Amino acid sequence: MNAIQVTPNGLEWLPTPDPAPQNEEVVVQVKAVGVNRADLLQASGQYPPPPGASNILGLELAGIAEGRRVCALVPGGAYAEKAAVHRSMLLPIPDEWPFSKAAAIPEAWLTAFVNLFMEAHLATGESVLIHAGASGVGLAAIQMAREAGAQVYATVRTSSKVAFCESFGATVVDPTGPFPDADVILDCVGGNYLGKNIQALKRFGRLVSIGLLGGAKGELNLSTVLRNRLRIIGSTLRSRTRPEQIEITANFQLRFWKNFLDGVFQTTIDREFPIEQAGAAHRYMADNKNVGKIILTVSQS
Repeated sequence: MNAIQVTPNGLEWLPTPDPAPQNEEVVVQVKAVGVNRADLLQASGQYPPPPGASNILGLELAGIAEGRRVCALVPGGAYAEKAAVHRSMLLPIPDEWPFSKAAAIPEAWLTAFVNLFMEAHLATGESVLIHAGASGVGLAAIQMAREAGAQVYATVRTSSKVAFCESFGATVVDPTGPFPDADVILDCVGGNYLGKNIQALKRFGRLVSIGLLGGAKGELNLSTVLRNRLRIIGSTLRSRTRPEQIEITANFQLRFWKNFLDGVFQTTIDREFPIEQAGAAHRYMADNKNVGKIILTVSQS
């Protein structure tokens, strides 16, 4: 098969050994792949795959396994013509769905789901602030939080993304000003957002930190944390054990998969690139041009 390899010349589509499926794994013929910022970090040497995972880039894919159309979260290996995936991680997709739509789901939606509902326990009637609301994770979080009966706020960094987030039910707030009071905050920025997040959290509020786009250090007022009995939760998805990821996938499928099948939830694809142009797709994401997901399409040789 061919796969994207990180070389001194950039990201190249090169002949690569086929994956060797292990216990309870099946081979997926990959048709489409979602691009994530973790891919950019791994390509630059800053985010190595967890032990035992493929060194090939890519955390989500859609394709065909044993004659079935599926999508799945993977710890690595998606930027390829074939990938080995545990059976319990496969989500079935309807015949009428384009593979690009399905590939836009696993990483973004499972990340939003586990952090809003399994970590922060967002409840009906609560309020949630979602940073980077126009990202893949942000748009997924907005839709699930709205469906769960929460009041949803979001921040975006460019004015062109405001109406887009509002169309999904979020109230957009200026990230340069004070943040609105919230029971839960989903933060992929970090850095100087930390102090403002803590100030905005209501009593018993929960801050879930899932990224460091703004840096790894921020100022923390511990007296506010203690007085309001706040919880600060650090969370990643890729480094979780396979049993954890299987549980997350099953819980998500049980609670929200019907919303995709009924057309209530929408994936938003900003742009598609042939997988041979993965380097251009990474540059497009690095320039913060996308609203929603960037997809790589795979033509089988």
